[in-house]
Amino acid sequence: MTFTIKQIFLSLLFLYGYQAYPATIEVSKSGQNSIQKAIDQANPHDTIVVLAGTYREHDILIEKPLNIRGVGRPVIDAGHAGQIIVVGSDSVAISGFQIQNVGFSFTKDWAAILIDNKNYCRIEDNILVDAYYGIYLKKSNHIVIRGNRLEGKAENEINSGNGIHLWYCDSILIENNHIKGHRDGIYFEFVENSTIVRNTSEANVRYGLHFMFSNNDDYIGNTFKNNGTGVAVMFSEHINMINNHFIDNWGTTNYGLLFKEISDGELSGNLFKNNTVGIFADGTNRMKISKNEFVENGWAMNVFSNCMNNEIVDNNFISNTFDLITNSAKHHNHYHHNYWDQYSGYDLDKDGIGDVPHRPVKLFSYLIGKVPESIILLRSFFIDIINMAEKVAPVLTPESLMDEQPRMKIITDD
Repeated sequence: MTFTIKQIFLSLLFLYGYQAYPATIEVSKSGQNSIQKAIDQANPHDTIVVLAGTYREHDILIEKPLNIRGVGRPVIDAGHAGQIIVVGSDSVAISGFQIQNVGFSFTKDWAAILIDNKNYCRIEDNILVDAYYGIYLKKSNHIVIRGNRLEGKAENEINSGNGIHLWYCDSILIENNHIKGHRDGIYFEFVENSTIVRNTSEANVRYGLHFMFSNNDDYIGNTFKNNGTGVAVMFSEHINMINNHFIDNWGTTNYGLLFKEISDGELSGNLFKNNTVGIFADGTNRMKISKNEFVENGWAMNVFSNCMNNEIVDNNFISNTFDLITNSAKHHNHYHHNYWDQYSGYDLDKDGIGDVPHRPVKLFSYLIGKVPESIILLRSFFIDIINMAEKVAPVLTPESLMDEQPRMKIITDD
């Protein structure tokens, strides 16, 4: 029996099904006005274009790969009735929307956009307003979160969620987002091989960035400003934080950056300005801290005695009240080739390196660590005398904690 080409083609269609080209479905206030209905009608890989207007929907469920794109910044308003978009498929893209008024719950983590156990999705160019959680990822990989603006209304930690929240994720890119007014701006827990780059996280109730148990991640070119208690990096390893700004985190317990039980990373090219404490390090090991600027902080660095084998090199310490404080007369770290504006030594051979070591821990800063109320004596002439006496003959401060080759001039990129 012989078959024509047409018969063979029809047989293949019967056996394997007909794959149509992706279609575009339009949603507007004057036509099909339900985003959920358009999603239900679409075939996998179709594009849904939503025109300008306000769409009062919540619990929108996407269970097929789709490109959902807003034109004219359409608004999806949940009216505080629940979460808004739940992504239940790989390869979903959402862009161009204003998504607002997520519901609040003490028992459910409602979010403007939730991606749960899915991969290869993109969330780009959206505005998220008054969201309990903004963008929430669970057990998801290869996700791009780019160019979004998140504006929360958090007043305290108890009844607020995080702007961008990741739990058990891998290979995530978070780029060029602006996060404000949440509990934590960005939150990582058990997140691997991911990058946070060129974001601004400011005026959040707790942390601008908070991550725990997350390894092999990079944080590059971000600004963390005026957050409740700064940025916290905990129980992680192989972390690189490069060219970030930690500024205006000021208060009785505030710091620019907290290191808690981390190891084997790099902190370089960052600016720490106007923080109560620039870096607070507890249980931090084998970190290279280099080429950073510590400017106008209360304490530039507070390094606990349980921090070991860290290298602090080629940093500038300028106009800080105290450059360094520690909680023990013993230390296990290496300080060298830093510029300290409080250094009072000399350079007879004119090689740019001080001829006598610099001891950055002042007796008074050590005493404040023991008796915080003594800060009221900060400008007293008596304090100048005891600092000078301790410098000549160290008794309480770490005798071996010194920069043996301090720079004479501010370190520049030239």
